[in-house]
Amino acid sequence: MERKNPTLVRSFAQTLRRRRKAAGWSQEEFAHRLDLSVSYISLLETENRQPTLTVLAAVAKEFGVSLAQLAAELESP
Repeated sequence: MERKNPTLVRSFAQTLRRRRKAAGWSQEEFAHRLDLSVSYISLLETENRQPTLTVLAAVAKEFGVSLAQLAAELESP
C-alpha cells in the first residue's frame, strides 16, 4: 500500500506509542482493550499499517479524547 502522507503515518505511530506507554499499557494490554491483535498494534506503531477511521475512533476513546483532539495532536509540529 502506497503511503500518501508518510509524515502523518509517522506522527500517528509516535503518538500511539507515546500515549500507550504513558498509560502504562503493554501492546498486548492495549490490543486487548481495543479488541485488536497485538501484531496489528505493533504494525501501527512501526508505521507499517495505517489505521481505519473505526480504529482511530477506538484509539481516541481509549485515550479519553475526541477524534478531533487526537487528529489535532497528530498535526501539531
